Amino acid sequence: MKKNIARYGFKEGLPVEFELVSLGDLFLRNKNLLINPHRTDFYHILWFQKGNPTHWVDFEPVKIKSNSILFVGKDKVHSFDKSGNFDGRAILFTANFFCQSEADRKFLQSTILYNDLLNVTNIVLGKSAAVYSGIFDAIGEEVNKPADENQQYILKNYLHNLMLLAERERQKQTITKIIRSSDLDIVLLFKDIVDKQFKSIKSVSEYSKQLHIYEKRLNIATTNVLGKPPKEIIDERILLEAKRLLVYSDYSIKEISIELGFDEPTNFIKYFRKHTAATPLEFRENHQY
Repeated sequence: MKKNIARYGFKEGLPVEFELVSLGDLFLRNKNLLINPHRTDFYHILWFQKGNPTHWVDFEPVKIKSNSILFVGKDKVHSFDKSGNFDGRAILFTANFFCQSEADRKFLQSTILYNDLLNVTNIVLGKSAAVYSGIFDAIGEEVNKPADENQQYILKNYLHNLMLLAERERQKQTITKIIRSSDLDIVLLFKDIVDKQFKSIKSVSEYSKQLHIYEKRLNIATTNVLGKPPKEIIDERILLEAKRLLVYSDYSIKEISIELGFDEPTNFIKYFRKHTAATPLEFRENHQY
């Protein structure tokens, strides 16, 4: 059987697709799975209360400071520090749990905590730690109560408040500000569609049609928000997946080219080399995991 990037679904058997766990216990129970690059079908909020591990997210090392919260979205390829020298609390939840309305869906899609307009969200807590601790404690108390028809809504509201507070803190701690605007709305929708269809659609015009806007308008939006044209965003998404498969799977170059929607392996090789200055095989050999 071909080795591919491991993917894990949400834990079965819980009343709702939401879990509050000890970070240390989670690591001890699943160390062999967590230290290897993997994807999940759910979202993470990882509060590292003790320790200074390095958490890898899509080839980027995130240096964790003690008493900081890391947000890792679903489908990201990430891995935990092998040392396990950390502890804290973790919230795991699915989109199905959080999205109880269209407004919830839009919030989860657009929040700066889980999109990659900036770097991975890692918030260092200072005096505000007590506020987050209070919310985590309230969530813990609710989780331990017998499940009823109100529990999911209560937990979801606690989670929403936690994320709103984290968004505010993120804006304070980042140099680049994300300003809500029509341009940002377009970019978030564009990136969401690209993420779902980059294997089959690679032209800006096709995405513009789906967004019901002119290519020029899309170019203005991505340039204003990200400082790059839409074609570059499409290329970045294709290349990210190519790099994931080259490093974390044993798929052949031909199999990867097919997976990514290229007609011929030679087209994929030329494309990859044009954007990275290395052939796919050279990249694989230089990034052995």
